[in-house]
Amino acid sequence: MFKDRVEAGRLLGERLLAYKGKEIVVFAIPRGGVIVAYEVATMLDCPLDLIVPRKIGAPLQPELAIGAVAHDGTIVLNHQLVETLGISESYINEEAKRQIQEIERRMRKYRGEKRPYLTLKGKTVILVDDGIATGATVRAAILSLRKQEPASVIIAVPVGPSDTVESLGKEADEVVCLESPEDFYAIGQFYEEFPQASDEEVIALMKRRAEELDAEISRR
Repeated sequence: MFKDRVEAGRLLGERLLAYKGKEIVVFAIPRGGVIVAYEVATMLDCPLDLIVPRKIGAPLQPELAIGAVAHDGTIVLNHQLVETLGISESYINEEAKRQIQEIERRMRKYRGEKRPYLTLKGKTVILVDDGIATGATVRAAILSLRKQEPASVIIAVPVGPSDTVESLGKEADEVVCLESPEDFYAIGQFYEEFPQASDEEVIALMKRRAEELDAEISRR
């Protein structure tokens, strides 16, 4: 049980200290993942950026994820569920398009209009969230990040179900998960405090980390 996302981020950062000083970038999945990732990026003394995958919900059951999509159109599907529910390709494409529009809106809001995207080629990317459930959004994020040719992609989360963690180990170069219980119902059950993170928190933490890095560069 973690006290909150800040504590979880610090514990995760401790597990990742071997990467400090290397060519790394921490990517957070908003909103809650940004709070965790800020602590990790601060401890590793590296840049913090965002990736905003969104789940693709089933028709008339938006909470039931049939897959996920990233900002660049990368789609990951649960093909068995798609087939079982008889979901058409046109529905998937339309829903993915709608989610991409929401992703773009959030990216502009969280990152600002002028902030340049980081070059990832040859770098180690550490993908952070406050927990993993089905892993659909994380899979979409991994595939999207791979297109930028990083040296490796590491998933780092405080908690996730053991079967999901094991399956993601086949897609990432490494998975760092502090707790992977068999009995898993929801991410929030492993936090004493798990409030909804706000857009304002995300924006503030992104700005703070950028300012900290700028100040460090100025001191060199």
